[in-house]
Amino acid sequence: MTRAAAETDVPTAPGLTVDGEPLAFVPGQTLAAALVASGRVAWRTTRGGQRPRGVFCGIGVCYDCLVTVDGRRGQPACLVQARAGMAVATGEGDDG
Repeated sequence: MTRAAAETDVPTAPGLTVDGEPLAFVPGQTLAAALVASGRVAWRTTRGGQRPRGVFCGIGVCYDCLVTVDGRRGQPACLVQARAGMAVATGEGDDG
């Protein structure tokens, strides 16, 4: 599906927040998919070197996409399904 099709043909769910900012998502999307669809490809950095990290493997093995979800740290954004009202913190500069 093209981005244009996603924006016009697929209804979005009520939003969630990422670092206090609203983020719309398509029902069934993971947090990583919603972040990437919004144009955000990196949402944390490594401790050593401050290198950007986002979704890499997409199956929860690499730990590059970790976020805090409703106060629970270390959640892989590629495995957590987006839900309305969810509060997500990206933890820039935090490896977990």
